[in-house]
Amino acid sequence: MAGLTPVPSLAFNTTSGIGDSPVLKAGPYLQSPFPDRITVRWLTHVPCFSWIEFGVDKDHLDKKAERVDDGLVQAYNTVHGITIHDLQPGQKYFYRICSKRMEDFQPYKITYGDTFISETASFETPDPHGEGVSFLIFNDIHDRPASFPLLMQHQGDDKKDFVFLNGDMFDYQTGEDQLVDHLLSPFAGLFAETPFFFSRGNHETRGNFARRLPEYFNSETPEFYFSFQWGPVYAIVLDSGEDKEDSHPQYYGLADFDRYRIRQAEWLKKEIRKPAFKAARYKLVFSHIPLYYSGDWHGTLHCREAWGTILNEAKIDLLISGHTHVYGIHPPVKDQHNYPIVIGGGPQDGKRTIIKVRADKKRFTLEMLDDQGRQVGQLAI
Repeated sequence: MAGLTPVPSLAFNTTSGIGDSPVLKAGPYLQSPFPDRITVRWLTHVPCFSWIEFGVDKDHLDKKAERVDDGLVQAYNTVHGITIHDLQPGQKYFYRICSKRMEDFQPYKITYGDTFISETASFETPDPHGEGVSFLIFNDIHDRPASFPLLMQHQGDDKKDFVFLNGDMFDYQTGEDQLVDHLLSPFAGLFAETPFFFSRGNHETRGNFARRLPEYFNSETPEFYFSFQWGPVYAIVLDSGEDKEDSHPQYYGLADFDRYRIRQAEWLKKEIRKPAFKAARYKLVFSHIPLYYSGDWHGTLHCREAWGTILNEAKIDLLISGHTHVYGIHPPVKDQHNYPIVIGGGPQDGKRTIIKVRADKKRFTLEMLDDQGRQVGQLAI
C-alpha cells in the first residue's frame, strides 16, 4: 500500500434493510496498536451485539473477540470498542466486524434481528524490535474536515504505519455526529487498516460531550496519556489539558487540570525508568501544548513546571506539539530544554501543516509541509 489510501467497500453487507438507513454509522477504525493487542471501534445506528472475527489467513477467520466487562458481554449499544488480545508482534492479521441487531432486550427475553458483516480488512501489529517506522502527524484542524484531504495530498508514497492526531481536531465537543462528520468520515475506510492515536488538545476538553471521548478513542483505559513503541521509536504521549488556570470563569468550577498534570509527572518518572525507554534508539514526547514558545498562559507554564525537569533528565530526542497555530522547529536552548521542539501549524489556509516522520536504526527524519506542499521545516537525528 503506497502512502495512505482509502480501503474500498468496508460498508456492511446486509441480509435485510432497515428502512433507508444502513446499520453502520462509522468505522471500523483501528486504535491503540500494541505488539500484543489492538482495539477496533465502530458505530452503529441501532443497538447491536457485536464481535470481531479475525485470523492470520484472509480466507479463514477462525478466532473471535468480543468485549466483556465484569462478566457481562457488552451488548445493546451503538458505540462498539473491542480489543483483540494475545496477538504476535509484527504479524499481519485479517478481520471483519459483525453486529447483530437487537430488536428487543427484556430481562428474560432477547429478540435478535439480522447479522451484519463487514468486508474483510487487515492490520499489522507493531514490532518493538522492527527495523523502522513511518507515520504522519496532524494537529489543530479545528473542525475543518476539508483540511484532511487537502493535507493528505502531500503525504508521500511510502507506506505509513500509523497516524498521530496531536490535539484540537475540534473546536469543542458537541456530540457523536461531530466526531463522525469532522474526523472519521473524511478518512473514509483508511483507518480500517491504518491505526491512529488520538492525543487530546485543550479544545477537546470543552463542550458537553467532552467527557464521553474515551468511549470513542484509544484503548480500554480512559486516560489520554500513554506510551507506545514502534520499531526504534519509543513515544510518550502527555495530556497537557487546558490552557488557562482551573479557576478561570470559562470552566465554571469543572476543571482540575493542575492535579492531573502532576499525576502525569509521577507516571512520567516511572515511564522514563523503564528498560525499553532507556534502550530505545529514539525517544519522542507528544504534548499538544508545548512547554515553550506558547506565551505565558497558565497551561504552558504548569506543563513546564510539572514535566520540564523530568524531560531534560530523560534526555529525550524531540518534543512534538501544536496549539500555537504557528509552525516552527526550535533547537535546544541551554538551561531551558535540551531537546528540539517541533510545533505544527494551523488551522487557517496557508498555516496548516502535515508532519511526516520516518525512522530506522540509523536515521530519524522529520519533514513539515504546509497545505501547498511546501517544506516549512525539517529535522534529522
